[in-house]
Amino acid sequence: MMVSDSEPSGASVVGLWKVTFLAKNSPPIPDGTMVDWGYAQWHSDGTGIMNSGGRAPATQNFCLGVWAKTGHSTYKLNHVALSYDASSGALNGTVSIRERVTVDHTGNKYDGTFTIDVSDPSGKPVALLAGEVTGERITADQ
Repeated sequence: MMVSDSEPSGASVVGLWKVTFLAKNSPPIPDGTMVDWGYAQWHSDGTGIMNSGGRAPATQNFCLGVWAKTGHSTYKLNHVALSYDASSGALNGTVSIRERVTVDHTGNKYDGTFTIDVSDPSGKPVALLAGEVTGERITADQ
């Protein structure tokens, strides 16, 4: 994935980001409630990985994904994850995390929207959460 010549230098989403997910319009969760945070790596080949700080490793705190450029400094992402019962280790769900983000003119921040769709192991939907996602680029000098 190449950044077009019309984009500011650094406006690409490729890189490492500290991300925050805040609920919005997802009753009964109050708007502004942090539902997750972590570190997301967007790779130049259109894949990515996220390490969730809001989930315990025993329940699975990594997800893998794919992304595509949708416009000037804008991107869509679909991360998929597995969820496990912490005490038994049994699979209790699958998760699809979808984002639509815009990288700002500095190339160091992004914001956008997300949805999290959770299904039980049979594929039956059990939860949908929506909100706003923000990212702040992490560099080798930080």
